[in-house]
Amino acid sequence: MIRGYKRPDGRMGVRNHVLVLSCVGCANHVARAIAQRVPGAVALENAKGCGQVGKGLAIMRRCLVNLALNPNVFGTLVVGLGCETTKPLELARRLGEQSAKPVEVITIQGAGGTLAAIEEGVRLASDLAGRATLVPREDMPLSTLVLGTNCGGSDATSGLAANPTIGVVADCVTGAGGTVLLGETTELIGTEHILASRAASAEVGQDVLRIVRDLEEQFVRRGIDVRGANPSPGNMKGGLSTLEEKALGGISKGGTSPITQVVAYGQIPSRRGLVIMDTPGYDIESVSGMAAGGAQVLLFSTGRGNPIGNPLMPVIKVTGNASTYRRMVDNMDFDASGAIGGATSVQDEGTWLLELLERVCNGEPTKAERLGQDDFAIYHNDELWCGCL
Repeated sequence: MIRGYKRPDGRMGVRNHVLVLSCVGCANHVARAIAQRVPGAVALENAKGCGQVGKGLAIMRRCLVNLALNPNVFGTLVVGLGCETTKPLELARRLGEQSAKPVEVITIQGAGGTLAAIEEGVRLASDLAGRATLVPREDMPLSTLVLGTNCGGSDATSGLAANPTIGVVADCVTGAGGTVLLGETTELIGTEHILASRAASAEVGQDVLRIVRDLEEQFVRRGIDVRGANPSPGNMKGGLSTLEEKALGGISKGGTSPITQVVAYGQIPSRRGLVIMDTPGYDIESVSGMAAGGAQVLLFSTGRGNPIGNPLMPVIKVTGNASTYRRMVDNMDFDASGAIGGATSVQDEGTWLLELLERVCNGEPTKAERLGQDDFAIYHNDELWCGCL
């Protein structure tokens, strides 16, 4: 049984963070300083937030709003400089219109400089953190879970054990009425026809084909050979010979359920079930997009070993490589390698991984959380399909 924190919109979180949200790179120092002084607060630092136009700006604004709407967030302190493109006061207003969660806003220029902004921010964030402690945990149906999935540092064991094990959990979540996010569009190339055949409707099937086609056309326009970077040198050293081979293993993270929707990067799904999010192949950007899409927790498979985490949601590391698990025990949460040697089955490993997922949702920290891994980056490619704002 999972117990989580109920939010005003009915969604439920597995963490109870106060979010200190930077609108722009100029405000990152202040946001970080505030969060460091307030227990229960986490900072999201923003690499850009200004000097953007078109789709890049639309992606940024969508993600900043949706990150604050993530169910793991109790309330948000928006921190801006005061003259940036993302307009902190406007962002706070949009948050107030879309959610009853508490939101505060400060600007460094309005506060009178860095030190004054930090002091004011600490006061506001401390008040939010005190109010957050009053929210009790209560029973959380699996149907309210949005589970992110991702893979990084893949090797041959990823497709043989780790990804299929995650797929077992994904089927349990979607079978209970929950939502699973499958992303990394670059790594769907070569399997898009398989995914389209699993679509719940012809329209969704066309959406699957479209995001892959649009990505490939983008590569052609720029004269880029995607196979020059994918599989990566590490992937190939780990036994993956082609992008298609990597993709066939990667899509097994999503399990076997029908695909109910395709959403843009950082967009919150409007349907439950297995949802494809149009994310890049770079892990930190992909995981950050899923946090913006409302994922409360994420299962991350890695054959060669990857340490990344996320400020808003726990990231559970799953490996099918016994050597990697022993060598990087500080980073790995789950060893699914028994399914390769025949000591266990993928179904067994999936059952045990689901038990770990439930414990993490109930508060058990992941290795990334214990290490303070809070990696975050919003994708800024202006040619990325933008979807509805």
